[in-house]
Amino acid sequence: MNKILFVASEANPFIKTGGLADVIYALPKILVKEGMDARIILPLYGKIKMENQERLEFIKDFSITLNWRIKHVGLFRIVNEKVTYYFIDNEFYFNRGEIYNSYGRDDEGEKYAYFNKAVLESIKYMDFKPDIMHLNDWHTGMIPLIYNEKYKKSTEYCCMKFVFTIHNLKYQGVFNNSVLTDLLEIDSSYLNSDDIEFYNQINFMKAGISFSDVVTTVSETYAHEITFPYFGEKLDGLLNKNSFKLKGIVNGIDYDENNPETDKLIYNNYNSENYTKEKVKNKLLLQKQMGLKQDGNIPMIGIVSRLTDMKGFDIIRHVFEELISYNIQFVLLGNGEEDIENSFRYFENKYPDKVRSNIMFSNELAHKIYSAADIYLMPSKFEPCGLSQLIALRYGTIPIVRETGGLNDTVEAYDSYNNIGNGFTFKNYNAHELLFSIQRALSLYNDKEKWNQIIHRAMTSDNSWKKSAKEYIKIYEELSNINS
Repeated sequence: MNKILFVASEANPFIKTGGLADVIYALPKILVKEGMDARIILPLYGKIKMENQERLEFIKDFSITLNWRIKHVGLFRIVNEKVTYYFIDNEFYFNRGEIYNSYGRDDEGEKYAYFNKAVLESIKYMDFKPDIMHLNDWHTGMIPLIYNEKYKKSTEYCCMKFVFTIHNLKYQGVFNNSVLTDLLEIDSSYLNSDDIEFYNQINFMKAGISFSDVVTTVSETYAHEITFPYFGEKLDGLLNKNSFKLKGIVNGIDYDENNPETDKLIYNNYNSENYTKEKVKNKLLLQKQMGLKQDGNIPMIGIVSRLTDMKGFDIIRHVFEELISYNIQFVLLGNGEEDIENSFRYFENKYPDKVRSNIMFSNELAHKIYSAADIYLMPSKFEPCGLSQLIALRYGTIPIVRETGGLNDTVEAYDSYNNIGNGFTFKNYNAHELLFSIQRALSLYNDKEKWNQIIHRAMTSDNSWKKSAKEYIKIYEELSNINS
């Protein structure tokens, strides 16, 4: 049995700021069901400690050195849904209120350098020695480099392999070189940026890519895209050099949490057989809640998203006046950049009978929108994987997406000639291509026979973690065979 230790900066149900937490929760849980020994290790942030005091099982107190500094490490454990979570405790680094970029602090690099070294030292005190460490994003990128220089020759650590997953290449963990190399006592001259502007800085993600045995991204298309300068965030050269170990595996979603047949947050439950009546009931009740005209025949467009231009809101705004001239309703949920928030407040004030802009986040309202809307809009500029379009498909809400990253891998464009596809797509990041795709969807909406066929294909698409887990299991087994 392969023993896999997932290392990450966040994971549900303990701490979450984004989709990474959903991945780190869902994938190990599926691997355990598939017979693997998959566990997780996280920082013990103050919020986790406060909310789980009675559940935390103490394992060991010990110290590590960061150059001349001696730093305390507390190791704790919780078993949740048959998955073991380990936690690294240090009050100075992790009890700051916020998870990232704590107010008044400028030591994010030091904090995660500490975490990386503490994770490796913790293995001495666990009842578990991983065959493979599965690292996630820049916060864990130094681990294979530290291992290579400090631990590789130790019998306690012999033959460990590393998988490094890039969830979003944009965030790389770039910090002052001299400070971190001194703290970690490593020679990292080969980690200097290729860009002269950043030459005296160290890049956590570059370390993870360079020293891991396998590098994965969260979709096949994104794995291809990041080898080009437009998406490569100045690491496309490194990724091309390491293309032999680069693989894209699209994320899944938790089919227990996102299940319209059992979801307790939506008005009426439904499945792929009875959606034609029950899904309309959800729309009528959301229209009532939102104060919109109750009419099951009016197509409702929904968005649940962070409000950033990366998600395509600049091109949505560009054609919004034209879009809203159609007989539609538009329901938005999310918060983010102030100018985007203000734009949609303006649209709601201007079109109170058609637009609702919920500038906040609510998990309950998110589920209600997924279950009630007819069309889900996600025209991202770039999207490593994307989870929203997968949830929309699961709930039979037809996605309109740009052909990038995981959107390209999971939404099959509707083809009227062959009557296939589970959504609508457009290629170029262009406002009028987006508008044309929406027009095409709206024109088909009134052909209920064809529209219902698209809904059925959407709801029966397999975007579960079980499918994705099989791809990861192949990687783990291949790495294990190298050791045997």
